[in-house]
Amino acid sequence: MRNPISDKSAALKPSGIRKFFDVVSEMPDAISLGVGEPDFDTPWFIRDEGIYALEKGRTFYTSNAGLKELRQEIAAYLNRRCGLTYDPLHEVVVTVGGSEAIDIGLRAMLDPGDEVLIPEPCYVSYLPCVQLADGVPVPIRLLEEHEFRLTAGQLEAAITPKTKVLIMPFPNNPTGAIMTREDLEAVAEVVLRHDLFVISDEIYSELTYGGDHVSIASMPGMGERTVVINGFSKSYAMTGWRLGYAAGPAPIIEQMTKIHQFAIMCAPTVSQYAAVDALKNGDEAVAQMRESYNQRRRFVVSTLREMGLDCFEPLGAFYVFPSIKKFGLSSEEFCSRLLEEEKVAVVPGTAFGDSGEGFVRISYAYSLDALKEALGRVRRFTERLEHA
Repeated sequence: MRNPISDKSAALKPSGIRKFFDVVSEMPDAISLGVGEPDFDTPWFIRDEGIYALEKGRTFYTSNAGLKELRQEIAAYLNRRCGLTYDPLHEVVVTVGGSEAIDIGLRAMLDPGDEVLIPEPCYVSYLPCVQLADGVPVPIRLLEEHEFRLTAGQLEAAITPKTKVLIMPFPNNPTGAIMTREDLEAVAEVVLRHDLFVISDEIYSELTYGGDHVSIASMPGMGERTVVINGFSKSYAMTGWRLGYAAGPAPIIEQMTKIHQFAIMCAPTVSQYAAVDALKNGDEAVAQMRESYNQRRRFVVSTLREMGLDCFEPLGAFYVFPSIKKFGLSSEEFCSRLLEEEKVAVVPGTAFGDSGEGFVRISYAYSLDALKEALGRVRRFTERLEHA
């Protein structure tokens, strides 16, 4: 029989995050700090709107691009929070999570052989989505001494005549790094000079702790060459509702909507109605969750440093990315032994690209009690390594 599997599909590597999640789910008394999912329930007023939508029978298809009212609220939100201006009818598309928006954005923009610059460590979907769109991923190694920020010099050095798109993954998963306005201005100057396009993944935009989030799309000349990706999973604790969106230039959004139309039809209708209420009335709930994450962030960073681990201070998302190089173990070995010996799951830095070697990702999207217990086990483990 002929091989039914395409070479492209077979070449994709499975997610390094799910590997550890699957193991810990079968391990009694294990604590997972590996999955990037809020431990909060979706705020009640949002759930209530979803229930009301069901009760009213709002279970039919919406337009391919999403409910008009939701797109209007998305445009209003981006204007209010980031100073961005979009036509909700032609420059916004509602997707099944932010991941779909990344996928269809790349498929809409790339021709075979186009190069896509991907700052690493980064979210696990970028590289395979580029490959599935017949693009060529070009990693840029982000450095701890730069607090894992992308510098203009690094960007300039990676550009070739085939470069078309830069993915901007900030606030960053897995490092928690952010980009300041000054950082973005320097990067934007290089993007403009080389006539590149940007996909800016801003799914963690509400989870910043050192000041307001700044979008690269707000830089002069960048609005017409940037697709902003965002969604409801992280900010509003709506992971299972599967709802995201993209906003950008009408010609790109038109093509993204066309691909979305054939692959998906529309995002979940009930989720869209709930999201309208989230954007209208969710600022206070978001602020409360952000403050709780910030408390956990400070606790985790200080505890890791007390253990003697090098850990720069992350100012975004809900992850820390400590170095484990001092122990002489690979990231994979460190995480495997920690899980086996202390029943704590964290994610090897290499799950987020080769440049993550020597680091591990720890999520603090868990209760303080769970974090205290887990980090106590990590302390025991690292003390044994130091005295081995």
